[in-house]
Amino acid sequence: MTTPRPRHRGRFAPSPTGPLHFGSLVAALGSWLFARAAGGDWLVRIEDIDPPREVPGAAAAQLATLAAFGLVPDEPPVFQSTRGDLYAAALARLLAGGDAFECHCSRSDLEATGGIHRSCVAGRRRDTPAIRLRVPDGRLGFQDRIQGWFEQDLGREVGNVVLRRADGYWAYQLAVVVDDTDQGITDVVRGADLLDSTPRQILLQQRLGLPTPAYAHLPLVLDAEGRKLGKSLAALPVDAADPLPALRAAWAFLGQDPRRWPAGPPERALISALPAFDAARIRRESRAPAPDRVQAG
Repeated sequence: MTTPRPRHRGRFAPSPTGPLHFGSLVAALGSWLFARAAGGDWLVRIEDIDPPREVPGAAAAQLATLAAFGLVPDEPPVFQSTRGDLYAAALARLLAGGDAFECHCSRSDLEATGGIHRSCVAGRRRDTPAIRLRVPDGRLGFQDRIQGWFEQDLGREVGNVVLRRADGYWAYQLAVVVDDTDQGITDVVRGADLLDSTPRQILLQQRLGLPTPAYAHLPLVLDAEGRKLGKSLAALPVDAADPLPALRAAWAFLGQDPRRWPAGPPERALISALPAFDAARIRRESRAPAPDRVQAG
């Protein structure tokens, strides 16, 4: 007897480092479309565990922009900064099982290996060591719904992964794995810049005995120079006062027929466009240029 698949639960998880730009909108819309097309839930999680990079007021502005675009989560947004107890419990399990260890190495210690940590430098001591996941040699892969089969030699290409930084802040890799399980996320739809983070996250899920969600990595939005939009001057904020042009552009960027995008306010347009959404139309290339109109601001 086949076990029924659990209800689809997806999420959009921005970091509050500035306003939402077109690349952010593509990720938000893509995850919303996958969730709604499956008759599932769509959540928002604010990944605010790196205070030095945060911009005051950015999280509230991001949530307001999403609402203006008709992208309203089905549950109250979750903030990672409030979830330290969950991360600490997971880290304690990994340490107790020998899957994690204290690391006293500095960045300069890892320069000879390109920043990849394979073993600690003998004799190094720091007052506040980092904690790393012990990563074995061998390849680990997964089937991405858009990019196809992807795998890495984790020991050679990634090395031992930081779980808690030496400055005391939680690392993204641990937090995202714990949060996806705690929120019951079944399907992760996000940008292809995180494609090569996925094998290490799957390894961490395995070490913690957690389920592995399905993954779909959307093509990245590039500027005219081929840089990721979020890192370029073209990463202008989307206009919350006039959301329809950017929504239409994001729909088309995701490979959907522009003629199937309806008129009307964002909430109504999204619902009306949903039956026409076809995930198979999303381009497999992991990087693609932004529409000219969006690049120009």
